[in-house]
Amino acid sequence: MRDITYPAVIVAAKTLFKVLGQKITVTGAENIPREGGALLAFNHIGYVDFVYGGFAAQPAGGRLVRFMAKKEVFDHPVGGPIMRSLHHIPVDRGDGIASFHHAVDFLKKGELVGIFPEATISRAMELKEIKSGAVRIAQEAGVPIIPVALWGTQMMMTKDRPKDFKRGKRISIIVGEPFVPTGDDANAETERLHGILSGLVDEAVATFPESEQPAGSWWVPARLGGGAPTLERAKEMDDEERRERARRRAEKRAAKKK
Repeated sequence: MRDITYPAVIVAAKTLFKVLGQKITVTGAENIPREGGALLAFNHIGYVDFVYGGFAAQPAGGRLVRFMAKKEVFDHPVGGPIMRSLHHIPVDRGDGIASFHHAVDFLKKGELVGIFPEATISRAMELKEIKSGAVRIAQEAGVPIIPVALWGTQMMMTKDRPKDFKRGKRISIIVGEPFVPTGDDANAETERLHGILSGLVDEAVATFPESEQPAGSWWVPARLGGGAPTLERAKEMDDEERRERARRRAEKRAAKKK
């Protein structure tokens, strides 16, 4: 697959990391293969997760990750052409069959594909319920799933919080050991993935310097002593957000009919 834009984007991102004085640590990078297909499954805590998620594969010979992202991003007049030039995969939440096969095809061709199995950002800052799509895609393609935990990205840009790109932020990336789904029980293996990825997120929180993560910090899960909403409250907030979006769409449709 020919990549013209991706290398330039990586150079620009690394330059930005240096300008911002960011301290990025990648643990377990040896778990990402230097060749062959693999599905990288990430937790989702901020809008810039895909940038740092892609960085996780750089130690593996500079490999590139093709991310699965919602179709609306590809519809954007500026972001869309860029996403397509990076060979990312659009996901139509109303009909995910095409994106499923697109991802499987890439994996069978030896590509790394990135997926956020929670589908949306977790306001709770811990892993919420995940979809079975990751396990089903990996099983169909016959490739391993590699769980990857991101931590610190939420401090820059996430839901309900102002953007904060001040210098010196720390980003932690922990790459777990790969496992190959058997296909015997997609739900059970999805639970397995949830447990592994949740454990990696807890590890990332626990190993983050206390001086940069004071007790009660808003970006830390309530379960771990932080100020983020509980999973239950976060779900309520997500539901409220969905209802509000539906209301706005209905108003727009009604306005067009007038």
